[in-house]
Amino acid sequence: MHYGKRAGSALLKVLVLTLCVAALPLAMAQKIPPHKHAVVLFNGSNLKNFDTFIEGKGLNSDPDHVFQVENGVIHVSGKTMGYIITKKEYQNFYLRAEFKWGEGTFGSRAGQARDSGILYNVQGEQKVWPRSIEFQITEGGTGDFWMTDGAALTGKDGMRVTGPPGKAMKIDRFGKGPWQNVTGYRDPVGEVEKPHGEWNVLELVTQGNDVKQYVNGKLVNEGTDPSPTSGKILFQSEGAEVYFRNMKLYPLK
Repeated sequence: MHYGKRAGSALLKVLVLTLCVAALPLAMAQKIPPHKHAVVLFNGSNLKNFDTFIEGKGLNSDPDHVFQVENGVIHVSGKTMGYIITKKEYQNFYLRAEFKWGEGTFGSRAGQARDSGILYNVQGEQKVWPRSIEFQITEGGTGDFWMTDGAALTGKDGMRVTGPPGKAMKIDRFGKGPWQNVTGYRDPVGEVEKPHGEWNVLELVTQGNDVKQYVNGKLVNEGTDPSPTSGKILFQSEGAEVYFRNMKLYPLK
């Protein structure tokens, strides 16, 4: 009799666990709004959907090969400040990309936390750095918002943050701990990146007045009323070696 109760209880636990596991994909999928087919930003072979900008060199002049395609991956040397930027503008989309860190840090950022970023809703002059909202990629701080050169966003706390002309202002990601600007730094409280050298998944949803940023499936930041609301998308070279792959954009329905 007691054995039967234990068996029944165990069976119930198995059923509940099975239902929970089965519901996981659905729960995870619910964070992404309905969208159309993918726009493949990077095809694994070339950078035909991008222009390049290198500080001091201008548009589409990269003599030192800061950006190279190697084995289906974009290798960013990080030795010079600059970026690759989409040729088209986008609004209301779901963006998914993967990155991992290389080794080197260079120039004014030598010995500092490895740094890069995805800047979106880019408007105005091509420069380092144009008016935009940034999905920050940096050791110990991936997921922060940065508003650059007049861009603005209202954080989850209701505070409106605007980047002054030629400068930038930050909104920390949720649960971020103390930060130190040193190479290899990891957040002792709320780290969301995988260990150094492993690929990380970044997801961005900008839908109407709402912007959400995810790192490795976790919602790390959210804001409202972005300005600008549309524009090009760029991937930075900012003093650290970094790799990007699987860069796709899905227009929202």
